[in-house]
Amino acid sequence: MMIYVAGIDIGSTYSKAIVINDKREVVGKAVRRTGFKLNQASEGVFEELLKNAGLTREQVNYVAATGYGRHTVAFRHTQVTELTAHAHAAVHLFPDTRTILDIGGQDIKAIKVDGDGRVRAFRLNDKCAAGTGAFLEKTARYLGLTTQDIGPYALRSTNPVNVSSVCAVFAESEVINHLSNGVPAEDIMMGAMIALGGRAVQLMRRVGLEPGYMLTGGMTHNAAMISALEGNLKAKLHVAGDGLGQLNGALGAALLGLRRAEKLIAEGRPIPPTAAQQGPAETAARRRWSAMTAKKASEPCQPTGECPVVVVRSRKEAAGASA
Repeated sequence: MMIYVAGIDIGSTYSKAIVINDKREVVGKAVRRTGFKLNQASEGVFEELLKNAGLTREQVNYVAATGYGRHTVAFRHTQVTELTAHAHAAVHLFPDTRTILDIGGQDIKAIKVDGDGRVRAFRLNDKCAAGTGAFLEKTARYLGLTTQDIGPYALRSTNPVNVSSVCAVFAESEVINHLSNGVPAEDIMMGAMIALGGRAVQLMRRVGLEPGYMLTGGMTHNAAMISALEGNLKAKLHVAGDGLGQLNGALGAALLGLRRAEKLIAEGRPIPPTAAQQGPAETAARRRWSAMTAKKASEPCQPTGECPVVVVRSRKEAAGASA
């Protein structure tokens, strides 16, 4: 019997879903805006996924959720952190990946991984709006562009302007000033991308730049952003094709879910009930990054938008360090 496992990634801006079979082949994909009702977003993207894959709910054996709203996916069998999902999928797609950059609408993550797809260190920026994908979307609106127009339009730039402010409010003022001074819109858009790319690479440096760079998230559709990042890194980025770059988190959740489902089946154990079947406590919203919360107060972010590096150690490593 063929096994089908779905990965659902509920992000702050977009919800992504993917279903794979037991040969680890992609059977279907779906992407849609999250909106403000996360439970409706998960149901909507799952229904779209089933339609695209030509499957029924009953045919999907296991569902793994990840992302900002993973705890609101009532039909999930398990959940995994975004970091774990991204790391696992990245190394699955490109085995030499060691440093991952994920640019989301409301945050940016830099993740360092080992050859087995385990997280070794990570860095998160969810405080500075000028360092997220939302900054580009807002800039595009000032210029009268849609999100889909951003990349192709910026590639027409011949003289990108400098957008130097590290604060989103001041950066927006810069954009408005450039417009009023007659600067071509494409030069402003490319300047904003170069600025965002610089902040993103700065985040990557904080976890340690190790060759084998990969970009994930919605910006994988943006050729101008990829060019800006590669120019700053002076190296090529792994970018998954066929839309899998944006679906990297969902793919990681599906792969990890399949591994769990296969283990249960091999041991002759039943697939566990979904969160909804277990009761209200399992579907209640929980604090983001709860699985990675430190037991002591963390170092505060700096005014420049820089936040502390979190190094993830195994229990064995931690025991050795304290010995």
